[in-house]
Amino acid sequence: MERNKIRQLRADEIECRVSTVNEKGVTLLLYKEARVDQKILDEAFGIFGWQRSHQSIEGILYCTVSVYDKDTNTWIAKQDVGTTNFAEKEKSQASDSFKRACVNWGIGRELYTAPFIWIPADKVGISQKGDKFYCNDSFSVISIGYSEEREITELRIVNGKGKIVYELKAKGKGQKTLEDQEESQEGHLTRAQMDSLKAELERTGVTMDTVQDRYRIQRPDAMSESDYKKVMAALAKTKSANAA
Repeated sequence: MERNKIRQLRADEIECRVSTVNEKGVTLLLYKEARVDQKILDEAFGIFGWQRSHQSIEGILYCTVSVYDKDTNTWIAKQDVGTTNFAEKEKSQASDSFKRACVNWGIGRELYTAPFIWIPADKVGISQKGDKFYCNDSFSVISIGYSEEREITELRIVNGKGKIVYELKAKGKGQKTLEDQEESQEGHLTRAQMDSLKAELERTGVTMDTVQDRYRIQRPDAMSESDYKKVMAALAKTKSANAA
């Protein structure tokens, strides 16, 4: 199984989605499509070396991705649950659960080490209707770099016209973020931790909604210690909202 190494995502395999919009700018999230998972599974294990199945548990759809280990002649399975949208409930649950199960195999896990991507209003098209702001610009990743720890250290994003709107440059070889493998422990943040988090959100312009969306946190003050460290590490790599 060791020889079946999951590679990192290439720039053209990463999609960008607008997460939040306000009068000052937008934040983006990076994600992958299911077709990318299928391609990488084929590359790593062969078209006959993996399989997927779905199971409904209490009305929630789970996906199991299994790969065949030739050394032990056994199937090894990893499972995860999917979320849904109201437009195409069954399709979205199936796709989301599959993509999440693939993350358990390591496909695209490096996206969780990305900074919070803030693009100021002078680089995007923002419109307003009533009290809501909208952005219809398209964005794509044109280059990406990783550290030996499989963490994102370089990133360039362009808009639909090919103009660079976001750039993260490596600070140096061996740059590290906090360990992603750290075991999550549920708890409550201290007042000092909450103050530090709020200060970083104000500095970067990232909203708490973006943090909760990315890490699927229900209540900010009840996030785990490891999630708090991941959030702060990502914010530390994020430019200030007022930076040119």
